[in-house]
Amino acid sequence: MADEELEALRQQRLAELQAKHGDPSGDPSQQEAKQREAEIRNTILAQVLDQAARARLSNLALVKPDKAKAVENYLIQMARFGQLAGKVSEQGLIEILEKVSQQTEKKTTVKFNRRKVLDSDEEDDY
Repeated sequence: MADEELEALRQQRLAELQAKHGDPSGDPSQQEAKQREAEIRNTILAQVLDQAARARLSNLALVKPDKAKAVENYLIQMARFGQLAGKVSEQGLIEILEKVSQQTEKKTTVKFNRRKVLDSDEEDDY
């Protein structure tokens, strides 16, 4: 299975490079490679997550696909390096979601640019 994963990663990298350089993405072999990569991702996630966690992750993917992708990548990476002891429960997935949310948290700042008016505020012209 490691050879299949390596081949999928190579195909993905090749597809990214071709897309970056403006090659047409309608290539059937490229679509096939993407499909194989998706199947491999799904099988790894099925082995790593229990059913409730998998359902939560699929719900998250509907609402925030970028965050779900980040969590999937994190889980796959942990599985490949053997950092997962067993199947991840829903509570474990929630903890992972909180970690990813903290890492990708956007800090918003509001800056007010007040315009200077020639009139003085001390004068009331009612």
